Amino acid sequence: MLSRQVADKLAKYETPFYLYDIELLNQTLESLMSIANRYSYKIHYAIKANYDARLLQIIRKYGVGIDCASGNEVRCAIEAGFDPKSIVYAGVGKRDKEIRYAIEQNIFAINCESIEEIDLVNDLAAEAGKVVNIALRVNPDIDPKTNHCIDTGQADSKFGISYEEILSSVEHIRSLKNVLVIGMHIHIGSQIRELHVFENMCNKVNVIVENLTNLGFELEFVDVGGGLGVNYDMPENEPIPNFASVFAIIKQHLKVGDREVHFEFGRSIVAQCGELITKVLYNKTTATGRRLVIVDGSMTELIRPALYGSYHNIENITSEADQRLKYTIVGTACESTDVFDENVSLPLTKRGDLITIKSAGAYGMSMASRYNQHDLPGAVYSDEL
Repeated sequence: MLSRQVADKLAKYETPFYLYDIELLNQTLESLMSIANRYSYKIHYAIKANYDARLLQIIRKYGVGIDCASGNEVRCAIEAGFDPKSIVYAGVGKRDKEIRYAIEQNIFAINCESIEEIDLVNDLAAEAGKVVNIALRVNPDIDPKTNHCIDTGQADSKFGISYEEILSSVEHIRSLKNVLVIGMHIHIGSQIRELHVFENMCNKVNVIVENLTNLGFELEFVDVGGGLGVNYDMPENEPIPNFASVFAIIKQHLKVGDREVHFEFGRSIVAQCGELITKVLYNKTTATGRRLVIVDGSMTELIRPALYGSYHNIENITSEADQRLKYTIVGTACESTDVFDENVSLPLTKRGDLITIKSAGAYGMSMASRYNQHDLPGAVYSDEL
């Protein structure tokens, strides 16, 4: 929990805002990269998780590449100083202008998610007079045992190309003159906490890579995606995710020869270093007896609870009352789903108290909106307090 001294310093900032723990971010990156380097694994940061300029500056110093899901994310990464040759670009619906930009920037690879997309990349590469490196994003039909809203690797998902379609299109893909298949990409979902899922993934990847190789594709790398979950329930107990266990599973079960192995971590790098600080505006009790705490933050700053039903640990960081009550924490947006959590046990909470919503460094600010013409939240960094 934030100390009273830190809470007092935060009182001068206009709420709501994101507070980023710079020391924890550095510790997380040091842990991740020390283990990854031990195995010679390549790491790309999934920039969609958080594109805060200060955080990107820190992440870049660790030699991490970038995984993008849009052309503007590619642009953001390049403008932040990342080497284009460390950038991969996935995304199920790339626009023509986005593909053109990626081709112009000579990024490492475009991860293609449909046969039509491969054809388009080939045509646009021909226009530019280039041969473009691509990876095949394969849908492996694996249940990642996570929230159904964020699984991406099951057969009916919009993501990736079905293995069967790739098999039926081999000759066509190999006939294209302006794309070169240098890799295979897979990503099965996000917030994965049951690590045995990664073993299942490896077994599928092994078969796919072997078959693609037998069909004549010379794969230089295998990108196994990301998806490692974080502890939203008790973040203090696990501030740094268990990278070591995931890498050990991959090392033991992934059999792809001497090909480079790439990962795309987003949430697991930045989630725990960020929290949303918001101020209590009002208390009221409904006709049914439910105690509401209305804060000045809302789903426009942190949409995950409203969008996914996601849980975030919530604390009152300024109340010193001994009495604790059960509250429902709600925001200012004109939507009934704008609820951060129900039945939260907090010390007696009053107008002006500061509330922290933890583990909000990933998919918080990056998904913020100006619905109801709300201002976008600011950012405060721990080493500047």
